[in-house]
Amino acid sequence: MSAETMTAAMMTGDARDLADPVSPLSTPDPGPGTAVLERPETKEQTQRDDGGDADRYAHYVSKDRIAESRMTGRPVVALCGKVWVPKHDPSKYPVCPDCKRIYEEMMK
Repeated sequence: MSAETMTAAMMTGDARDLADPVSPLSTPDPGPGTAVLERPETKEQTQRDDGGDADRYAHYVSKDRIAESRMTGRPVVALCGKVWVPKHDPSKYPVCPDCKRIYEEMMK
């Protein structure tokens, strides 16, 4: 910085900006543009499958919801929280213990 620039900065009261290490004027970037922080890319894998355990059970869902799902193809949500599109005959599977427990608590 030349002596003339320093004198002009002191005269206008900007000398404190030049001496302050936090001020953006104290250490300007040498080049134009913005800085980019590089971060390692991390991928989160959400588990949308319960390992197949819930597929071994018949779950409690409203008959109206099942009929709607069969017509539209939209998934249903069981009392236990399982989300799926019904395609199999539930009479061939045992009842989900969580659905059964929740249903019995609702009927009390």
